[in-house]
Amino acid sequence: MPFAQLVVGPPGAGKSTYCYGMQQFMGAIGRKASIVNLDPANDLTVYEPAVDVRSLVTLEEIMKDDELGPNGGVLYALEEVEHNMEWLKEELGQLGEDYVLFDCPGQVELFTHHESLRKIFFGLQKMGYRLVVVNLIDSYALTLPSLYISTLLLSLRTMLQMDLTQINVLTKIDNLHKFPSLPFNLDFYTEVQDLSRIIPSLEKESPVFAAGKFQKLNEAVVELVEEFGLVSYEVLAVEDKKSMMSLLHTIDRAGGYAFGGAEGANDTVWQVAVREGLGAMDVRDIQERWIDNKEEWDEKERLEAEQEQKRREAQFGNGEMSDDLPSVPLDSGVKIRRSKP
Repeated sequence: MPFAQLVVGPPGAGKSTYCYGMQQFMGAIGRKASIVNLDPANDLTVYEPAVDVRSLVTLEEIMKDDELGPNGGVLYALEEVEHNMEWLKEELGQLGEDYVLFDCPGQVELFTHHESLRKIFFGLQKMGYRLVVVNLIDSYALTLPSLYISTLLLSLRTMLQMDLTQINVLTKIDNLHKFPSLPFNLDFYTEVQDLSRIIPSLEKESPVFAAGKFQKLNEAVVELVEEFGLVSYEVLAVEDKKSMMSLLHTIDRAGGYAFGGAEGANDTVWQVAVREGLGAMDVRDIQERWIDNKEEWDEKERLEAEQEQKRREAQFGNGEMSDDLPSVPLDSGVKIRRSKP
């Protein structure tokens, strides 16, 4: 039974970068993964897609032939895919049992109320895929209370629309130190509890939000999100191997990923680590590493990497290289290398 991640999220959340980084990381731990590009407007991918929807339909053709704008063209293109599921099934059949990462378009209409993407996902289920929706949100959304509330509503609506197992992820967490300090610790935003505490900050953001009708609206929105009790967030720095390992472990648990019948027999150090959850990161550790003391941790890890590199060079020179060393370079994590134009 093949497994897959359905990578959705608004423009700029880092979907293509995530797919490429996750593919590289999976390859490093011995798990074969392929990327499927479902975005008809994505003509400059940072990865080499195993299946590309643009071989079926392109946004440029639709806009020219049907006189549609970019957003309408993407919706129309997904409808074309929906009505050509046999083409998609045939293309996916060539991937065998590969773990598949579906890179989806960024138009929010597709995963909030338009039906085509949802029907495509259910079509994948009928093909036997075990699916997990990975909803990416740029962590910049935490810097403004109003933007965070909007993000909560978008994530909730996506979960209700897709009706599949979903993991919400705050990406680019390593960039948060560049912005003004957050009024709350990171766990407030990830656990999404006691949201009423954010209302004073929301009212300080703009006098409009403190007006009578807007105040009641804010309270109603907060109550709505809390009553559903569905939304929470994981965090990700895509170039950090520990962060990737922690997120992959969460996704594996959510999707029921099976590690194979010979589990444990010939596993690498990294396969064991992911399976056992050894890379799981507490949100307080993430706060410390990426927000409160990022520069100090960067320097500490740089020095540790240099020492490890010297140790490995010494081992290599003495013919003592160990077979159980992880296949991901300890000094770099997962590197994102953009393809040349």
